Amino acid sequence: MEEFSKSAEAASYTEDEERDPESNNLHQPLIKRNLTLSGNQLAIVGTKVSHIESLDYEINENDLFKQDWRSRSKVEVLQYVFSKWLLAFLVGLLTGLIATVINLAIENISGYKLLAVVKYIEQERYLMGFVYMAGANFLLTLVAAVLCVCFAPTAAGPGIPEIKAYLNGVDTPDMFGATTLIVKIIGSIGAVSAGLDLGKEGPLVHIGSCIASLLGQGGTDNYRIKWRWLRYFNNDRDRRDLITCGSSSGVCAAFRAPVGGVLFALEEVATWWRSALLWRNFFSTAVVVVVLRAFMEYCKSGNCGLFGKGGLIMFDVSGVSVRYHVVDIIPVAVIGVIGGVLGSLYNDLLHRVLKVYNVINKKGKLHKLLLSLSVSIFTSVCLYGLPFLAKCRPCDPSLLDSSCPTNGKGGNFKQFNCPEGYYNDLATLLLTTNDDAVRNIFSINTSTEFNVFSLFIFFVLYCVLGLITFGIAVPSGLFLPIILMGSAYGRLLGIVMGPYTKIDQGLYAVLGAASLMAGSMRMTVSLCVIFLELTNNLLLLPITMLVLLIAKTVGDCFNPSIYEIILELKGLPFLEANPEPWMRNITVGELADVKPSVVTLSGIEKVGRIVEVLKNTTHNGFPVVDSVNGATELHGLILRAHLILVLKKKWFLRERRRTEEWEVREKFTSIDLAERGGNIDEVTVTKDEMGMYVDLHPLTNTTPYTVVETMSVAKAMVLFRQVGLRHMLVLPKHQAAVVSPVVGILTRQDLRAHNILSAFPHLEKTRGPKKGN
Repeated sequence: MEEFSKSAEAASYTEDEERDPESNNLHQPLIKRNLTLSGNQLAIVGTKVSHIESLDYEINENDLFKQDWRSRSKVEVLQYVFSKWLLAFLVGLLTGLIATVINLAIENISGYKLLAVVKYIEQERYLMGFVYMAGANFLLTLVAAVLCVCFAPTAAGPGIPEIKAYLNGVDTPDMFGATTLIVKIIGSIGAVSAGLDLGKEGPLVHIGSCIASLLGQGGTDNYRIKWRWLRYFNNDRDRRDLITCGSSSGVCAAFRAPVGGVLFALEEVATWWRSALLWRNFFSTAVVVVVLRAFMEYCKSGNCGLFGKGGLIMFDVSGVSVRYHVVDIIPVAVIGVIGGVLGSLYNDLLHRVLKVYNVINKKGKLHKLLLSLSVSIFTSVCLYGLPFLAKCRPCDPSLLDSSCPTNGKGGNFKQFNCPEGYYNDLATLLLTTNDDAVRNIFSINTSTEFNVFSLFIFFVLYCVLGLITFGIAVPSGLFLPIILMGSAYGRLLGIVMGPYTKIDQGLYAVLGAASLMAGSMRMTVSLCVIFLELTNNLLLLPITMLVLLIAKTVGDCFNPSIYEIILELKGLPFLEANPEPWMRNITVGELADVKPSVVTLSGIEKVGRIVEVLKNTTHNGFPVVDSVNGATELHGLILRAHLILVLKKKWFLRERRRTEEWEVREKFTSIDLAERGGNIDEVTVTKDEMGMYVDLHPLTNTTPYTVVETMSVAKAMVLFRQVGLRHMLVLPKHQAAVVSPVVGILTRQDLRAHNILSAFPHLEKTRGPKKGN
């Protein structure tokens, strides 16, 4: 993994670990956990270890916000609504254009590379063919790896786990920047063109999210467009909606599946959803489809080089008459069970491989590059060398001469090293692009094209390549490797069941791919629709649903989904939808009791007290209390960023008094309060200013979410997640003059299961069955 940020702190680190924060072994988590209930959190974002915080999805209803909201005219409200739809349109348009560029580049680079290799093979210069192929793959991998290691570590990997975490409320630094976007695009082209066992689907989801984030904030952090209407989106809530649109657009661009893209965002990545967001997501994916369809029509005339029918994964089996009987339910169910077992096994093995890679990568950037290049060389050796193990098979006499054998980039019957009239079925699957390999293995009415030996080699090879390729320092996706593995064993089962079923072997391959994806990723509804849009055949719906349900159920019996495993490995504090059963045995008041005493501020506070609190604590929110008739009452919650803003703007009073509304508006705007960041060390306060006062009332959120101290942690966690909170105030059950109005503050870290168990070990004994999905 990439080097830890210099500023990252972790109380559980020893002195040696602070000097070498990547020191780890195979039996430890990738990020060492803090044994306190709350603390600074480290997490791996892409391949870079960073200090992370939570996002402010809650509306901060302070006086300034209320005044800004009341002052908006009908024109401004319509402008805000129109801007949301305009940004959704732009997200879809740009994602579609970039996806087209990526596909054009990959198809042409891979195509011309393979054509050159075929020429050497035709001349029987096999060694030169290998040198050319391995050398080209080496250079392409080198470009992708150098960009990720040296310029944008957050661009490595698929990016989907980090997007899930962001939409869950976790700020993932540098994940959606312009540099990350550029490296992701170029790196995806290089890595996929290099023939590595990875897809462009995951990176496209990340690319769509980067585009959405950059549009929402008006550009990069250093070069933002300060358009007036963009101020409405300068907050975490609206940025969350845009990134959700970007993720669904990315899936749509990868599979040309608009409805599947929307459902993927709903089922897999989004934590918070509403009907208006559904419509904007659907609009974005519709724009993506229009863009892709327009370019595909344009490219049919041969204006795009080798990009033609291929490139955008579309496996049209609409012309197949899908007939099945009750007896066919048995092999379909078997495929589902195999998919669940293999999917969970793949998750477990990948978990172990990623830990091994962490041990290798901790040694520095050179080792990251060497690991990526070693995988590239091994992949080239396998793809070029294994077809020599397969026997040449005679072409079917009924086929035209032009279709068997073939020596071009595509085609189902690659001649490779065979004499005229014969083809090499393993070369058909290996010596081609990943997209064309899927088309070949999904092909229908080809029951005799592939033999069992070739399919078995293909399955084992892609199982190995899938495990060793994911985790290297290049942009990578999990969809295509899993589809390739699943389609191989699906077709194998189709060959075995051939005499007993009327289902085509190509459709068995489709079901196998769907089952392994469900067994590994644990998606059902979105995956079902994606495969229907891929295959363009509604008759597959009943058996596809059955396969997905069985595979997911079997997989859930063994381990979590692959994305949940990666989230845990990276240390991202993702809050699950369902609390652990034992969380009902403890109250939020008990959690607050084991935390340090809550730090409160007065409604009119001394500057010196504010500076002291900010320098001596790392809290991001502070309760504001007022004294009323000798008793203290809660006024609200003020954020750390707003306190630092007050100090920077020197908004101080010489006497202890409440400020007027005009005084606040003269100094602050709603845009100022939406800005995040800032450090107390950057603020300079003189000795005279330390004795002045600040009226915190206008900047205080007067309606924070509060819970009574007797509420169970399970109930509080559900509320925290569904509302998208950063802070939850715990209030006493009985109010009295001598009782503090606030018992404590709970954050995301306080509600994570392993943090609670570290503070309350006895709860481990009360653990019931695993929480439901």
